[in-house]
Amino acid sequence: MKFPTPPWSMETAAERLVFEEAAWNSHDPGKILEGYVEAIEMRDGVDLIRGKQELKQFLQRKFEKQMDYTLKLDLWGALKGRMAVRFEAEWRDASGQRYRDYGIEVFQFNDDGYVERRFASQEAIEIGQS
Repeated sequence: MKFPTPPWSMETAAERLVFEEAAWNSHDPGKILEGYVEAIEMRDGVDLIRGKQELKQFLQRKFEKQMDYTLKLDLWGALKGRMAVRFEAEWRDASGQRYRDYGIEVFQFNDDGYVERRFASQEAIEIGQS
């Protein structure tokens, strides 16, 4: 897969995030992993992940628990090989309770446009059934 590559402009960074958002919204760990290096270092909330195998397992657990997961990314800034992103995600659990996550992510990319590091902090809130 060929991505836009750093150094980022706001336009090329936004193009790279289009892939990221679509991959996560596919709920397919394989599609998400296409955008990450083998030695990915990642923190997603309290989960620490190292390497694609751990990331694949994390994603499988996440999508089993967080059904109908839908992610929206909003680029805040990009410089050299890094991006700051605000995100919203909605999902439901097995009981049907819906949630919305709000947070920020910082991405570090290699020269080929693959994620080397990703750090996300978020807060989940329950939302109504309607």
